Amino acid sequence: MTNASALPPLDREQTCAARAFPSLLLLLAAILCAIGLALPASAQTNHIRASIVAEGPVQPGETVALALLMEPEPSWHGYWSNPGDAGYGLTLEWQLPPGFSAGTPQFPVPKTLLISGLMNHVYEQAYAVLVPIKVPATASGIAPVSVKANWLACTDEICVPERAQLEGTITIGSAAPADPRFTAWRAALPAPLGQPAQFALGPKTLRFAVPFPASAKIDKPHFFVSQTDLVAYAAPQVFRRKGDTLIVELQRSASPGSSAAAVPERIDGVLSLGGDVGGLELSAAAGAVPEGGDLIGRASEPLSLAALALLLGGALLGGLALNVMPCVFPILSLKAIALARSGHSQQAARIEGLAYTAGVVVACLALGAVMLALRAAGEQVGWAFQLQEPGVVAVLILLATAITANLAGLYELPGLSLERGAGSSGAFATGLLAAFVATPCTGPFMAAAMGAALVLPAAAAMAVFAALGLGIALPFLALGFVPALRRLLPKPGPWMERFRKVMAVPMGLTAIALIWLASRLGGDSFASLGTVLAVVLLGVLVLTGRMQRQGKSIAAWAVPTAMVLFAGAFAVLPRFASDNTATGTQVLNARPFSQTELDKARASGKPVFVYFTADWCLSCKVNESVAIEREATRAAFEQAGVIVLRGDWTRRDEAITRFLTAQGVAGVPLYLWYPAGGAEPQQLPQVLGPDSLVELTRR
Repeated sequence: MTNASALPPLDREQTCAARAFPSLLLLLAAILCAIGLALPASAQTNHIRASIVAEGPVQPGETVALALLMEPEPSWHGYWSNPGDAGYGLTLEWQLPPGFSAGTPQFPVPKTLLISGLMNHVYEQAYAVLVPIKVPATASGIAPVSVKANWLACTDEICVPERAQLEGTITIGSAAPADPRFTAWRAALPAPLGQPAQFALGPKTLRFAVPFPASAKIDKPHFFVSQTDLVAYAAPQVFRRKGDTLIVELQRSASPGSSAAAVPERIDGVLSLGGDVGGLELSAAAGAVPEGGDLIGRASEPLSLAALALLLGGALLGGLALNVMPCVFPILSLKAIALARSGHSQQAARIEGLAYTAGVVVACLALGAVMLALRAAGEQVGWAFQLQEPGVVAVLILLATAITANLAGLYELPGLSLERGAGSSGAFATGLLAAFVATPCTGPFMAAAMGAALVLPAAAAMAVFAALGLGIALPFLALGFVPALRRLLPKPGPWMERFRKVMAVPMGLTAIALIWLASRLGGDSFASLGTVLAVVLLGVLVLTGRMQRQGKSIAAWAVPTAMVLFAGAFAVLPRFASDNTATGTQVLNARPFSQTELDKARASGKPVFVYFTADWCLSCKVNESVAIEREATRAAFEQAGVIVLRGDWTRRDEAITRFLTAQGVAGVPLYLWYPAGGAEPQQLPQVLGPDSLVELTRR
């Protein structure tokens, strides 16, 4: 006997009619059944609750994101744009005011769901589909928007078509803050690959070559093809690695009437990296796909000892190079001289070296752990994320001021004292300080290691951060453990005090550079208030030095006063930061970077140079002065027709962070050269010579 409840919804009317025997009661039941089927969908209760959310106010002529927030009931799921073997995706019919236009919906990375041999591309938790809405330049006030949405809601046993008429508004011309939920919703979107992928069609297979760092993590990958009926969704997918290329092999669809026989010009899709890593959005053109490669299993591929050793070595060398930075070298120099002058025993020197190293490593581990935790929570951050926060920059201004005053001899900070050390506790605190002021920079050898740390398992990533800290601490650690190195230091004498005052100059310049950075990050008012706090702190420290020389205690007032100043700099001063900051003049007259601008530039067929920088990145500014912002570079680029895009990462920018992550790097600088004609992009070294860019135009 047929179970009517097991029949699909379209068969219910036939079932009701078939049971309408010549009985008044049964006839009435059949009529009621037919009436129930004829009720509009608005009277039904949806199993996926839908709502529309605007990101926030928008200025006339700009684009605002609207989110279609879909919240399935427990055990129900919705579908990606390509639903797979069964189901159908979300369809939208917009009713917008005149002049408004809706862009292509952006879906988060989907999951796979295999039911009875059918592969489905689904969302089993709440998800948001983002739709860009272009606002005309003449718009003002509050604009009503409406969309008729249709979707399929399913469990493992039943599917129900659902729909809703969603209403919302867009506020135009206001300056209210954006909805904070959009940060997490954007983080769930696949990051743009940023590099061209290629595909090759075989008799039974569809193979892709995807640029992907050899050291990056892949945990249970899956490739979702956007075009329908092109591949066999439920067939096993094969992944191989060959250097910095990920090779994906899919089975072509054998369904009657499918589009598998056609050869498309481009194939779009999303590469899910599995776990909490997210995914990459890519577009592939027909081209060569290499053979062979190391097979990747369905479980996450373990990082080889050789690859891990290479990453740790890069982090170690990168940390070692940071010791020559103007904000770190004075601290290291003073610690080394103090160690030589104090005449410590071998055991005491080792203890102080270990304590300093512990402070540096703990600071690097803490910064790395915070960065990984923020990324796991959906924040788009990278290495040196702390310098994108006005409060942290304000604190660094005060720190640089305090260290400069100490080096100038205005007061004594025990950890940096030439006369006396502060033991292991002072060395540990000095290590914390040195690491905190050093880590914002990304120097040579660090790029690959820090980029890999974003996608490695947590334990391996933390090992990379520890290796960075060890590299920073290595010179002082070596002094503590190798007496011969200490004997190479100049003998104590009056020159030490003069050298200490000389070291106040680069640290003072660092403080001035931080004030300049504050003006770039939060405007002139923010920088001016930071300068006022630094002057007040300087006065407090001068008075502290006088009391120290008189043998008086300073703990009762100096320490609380400094703490209040630092707390005010971190918590109160950012309230005065402004989003309207001036931009400096550029010789190259570069366009602001965006994925849309990059796609447009590459489509022109001209060569493209993309560089990512930040005002707090010393190596970035050196490269710009030496190689980028030069008349010779501008003339060579104009002659070759080079299009220049500039990504400014001084402030937090989620789009730039996602792009950097897709390139396998965690910070700036990053330089990319796209040759004319759409050839493979080239990632340039982090240190550029005067003619590095000019030479590119001659190839």
